[in-house]
Amino acid sequence: MRPFSGSDCLKPVTEGINRAFGAKEPWQVATITATTVLGGVWLWTVICQDESLYIRGKRQFFKFAKKIPAVRRQVEAELTKAKNDFEAEIKKSNGHLAYNETLPEKGLSKEEILRLVDEHLKTGHYNWRDGRVSGAVYGYKPELVELVTEVYGKASYTNPLHADLFPGVCKMEAEVVRMACNLFHGNSASCGTMTTGGTESIVMAMKAYRDYAREHKGITRPNIVVPKTVHAAFDKGGQYFNIHVRSVDVDPETYEVDIKKFKRAINRNTILLVGSAPNFPYGTIDDIEAIAALGVKYDIPVHVDACLGSFVVALVRNAGYKLRPFDFAVKGVTSISADTHKYGFAPKGSSVVLYSDKKYKDHQFTVTTDWPGGVYGSPTVNGSRAGGIIAACWATMMSFGYDGYLEATKRIVDTARYIERGVRDIDGIFVFGKPATSVIALGSNVFDIFRLSDSLCKLGWNLNALQFPSGIHICVTDMHTQPGVADKFIADVRSCTAEIMKDPGQPVVGKMALYGMAQSIPDRSVIGEVTRLFLHSMYYTPSQK
Repeated sequence: MRPFSGSDCLKPVTEGINRAFGAKEPWQVATITATTVLGGVWLWTVICQDESLYIRGKRQFFKFAKKIPAVRRQVEAELTKAKNDFEAEIKKSNGHLAYNETLPEKGLSKEEILRLVDEHLKTGHYNWRDGRVSGAVYGYKPELVELVTEVYGKASYTNPLHADLFPGVCKMEAEVVRMACNLFHGNSASCGTMTTGGTESIVMAMKAYRDYAREHKGITRPNIVVPKTVHAAFDKGGQYFNIHVRSVDVDPETYEVDIKKFKRAINRNTILLVGSAPNFPYGTIDDIEAIAALGVKYDIPVHVDACLGSFVVALVRNAGYKLRPFDFAVKGVTSISADTHKYGFAPKGSSVVLYSDKKYKDHQFTVTTDWPGGVYGSPTVNGSRAGGIIAACWATMMSFGYDGYLEATKRIVDTARYIERGVRDIDGIFVFGKPATSVIALGSNVFDIFRLSDSLCKLGWNLNALQFPSGIHICVTDMHTQPGVADKFIADVRSCTAEIMKDPGQPVVGKMALYGMAQSIPDRSVIGEVTRLFLHSMYYTPSQK
């Protein structure tokens, strides 16, 4: 069947207008036809955009509204207050530390530098070593820290960009990739690269599929279809590479993507289908088999984001838990992202992006052949890469071994299931969906769930806040498998919830109130501006006089 064209619908329109105006002379017909076609092209351009008319109209409305002097003054006043609040928080955290705004005239001694490093590392409000933090630090063993510190020191000045100088580091990276491919049931054709983290793994896959679709299918206005719960890195990749991200609702009961809506979102410009294993907000796993079947049917690659699941989701079935197939064992899955610095327990700054075939990996690479400095090629975003991180990741995997990772998976998933059972028995709160591995998300139909988050925060717990709908979650790590941590968490959730239920209608106050309020602001660009102010505050130094 011939592809649908805009001219198909314009032709009868122009013929009808010519008849209506009684155009008989060629110049009359030409003038009316040209005017109609130009108008039709304009209308076609307005309507046929990746974003809906509603979304674009809403954005324009708020854009113009903020130009009204009174509105703009109020917005600027609130933004100034937010900026001052963010900077005040930074000052409070680091107020006891001296700021260095110029280089010291003479270099500091080793002892002085190490003393200053220790001072900087002691700042912060939460005790992550005692398992009071959701996610963030996935494992910490002094003997492993000692090992990777020594390994990183040995390899800290290596750079795999110079493969002739450091072939051993390149071998280590190749082995990390191959070991990861095997964990995710890749065959001999599977391949991949290391990256600096989950976001880079995701955006590298998006870049690869954009270029693959452009070369082999002629797609120049690409889109990807993803669940709304997919990681924000896909939105970042869309902004970087001009790929439209078509987000699909999840089922309100299972919190897995709605496959019927997912199918309807696919069109001729779709270059990639995505599912999570698991997703960040709720810890549920999308129906990867169904998504992959759509990929096979429409000849579209399928990416599984297992960045959060990492080696735990790869081994959870081997640990005795049931889980639907989601990896390269599923026909149609063409790539997987997984963070070795999460449940691979490697130092921060390491991840892998894996492909079922090198034809996709080829398009991840960037190659420049006409540069005066010579032919240049790099596998990921970075040219120079930290060989120390590659070596430390390799050393971690070799230290744990298969049995070590399997035992860690059992500990973590056992603890997550124990916490899930405990909190499900507490009146006033519920668990979102069915957690697949290590994330348990809580909500409430009785009170503002951010009140519970605030209460737990005061007891030293640091959880993740969720929106649309409001919720909080704990991402269970090896830190939470320490004796007594899970029981303490369940007990604190139970006691805090019981206290809140004495007056469930009371609104949340303080910092947590901002999360609920942020969801109610229809102009999301304002939330974006506030977020940028927060990011700026992370680079705060005192004003120079």
